[in-house]
Amino acid sequence: MTFWIFGIVVFGYLVGCLHGSVVAQWMSGVNLKETGVKNAGASNAMIVLGKRYGALVAIIDIGKGIAAVIAVRLLAVHFGLPADYVTLLLFLVGAAVIVGHNFPFYMGFNGGKGTATVIGVLFAIDWRFGLVALSLFILIAILTDLIVFGVIMLYITLLVMAIWMDGSWPILIAALLFIMAIWKHIENFRRIREGTEPRIRASFKKKRQKNSE
Repeated sequence: MTFWIFGIVVFGYLVGCLHGSVVAQWMSGVNLKETGVKNAGASNAMIVLGKRYGALVAIIDIGKGIAAVIAVRLLAVHFGLPADYVTLLLFLVGAAVIVGHNFPFYMGFNGGKGTATVIGVLFAIDWRFGLVALSLFILIAILTDLIVFGVIMLYITLLVMAIWMDGSWPILIAALLFIMAIWKHIENFRRIREGTEPRIRASFKKKRQKNSE
């Protein structure tokens, strides 16, 4: 059991370190860690580089969450592991991918905030919860004009999914990820209080004006 857990956590972390922002930097020449809100994620890519780069980063970061969870699921089926153990492994690898995205070793352990990656993890573990989470993320982000509140809903959905699956360890893992998400977004909440947090509609408007010039 220890071997499986250790191997899957290491695998998930390394997959999580594969950043879409690195691809965006290679294509655009812009380091997202040095501009905008200085976050290596899809939301900052959209704010700084526009919708196409935001979509590119999101696809890569969502994809790695899906790929890691599916790989572990297939491996577990191949070895005939018990269902409860499989659930634990899926949550473990999902958490490891998110942690790898947020704390990649080659970025000084200061990467993104896990938004796109947690969407991928949700879809891969249970596509129904993935659809619900993505719908709530979009709805809340649009209604509040702030991405951060949509992001928090993603982690709440992950916690609800863990409770629905009735696994004590998955619940603990999801709860710790939720706490991590709050901690990673403290700066966002501070900017909201100060009125300086980038708004979604303002970002789109800014890009349209720039493109028309």
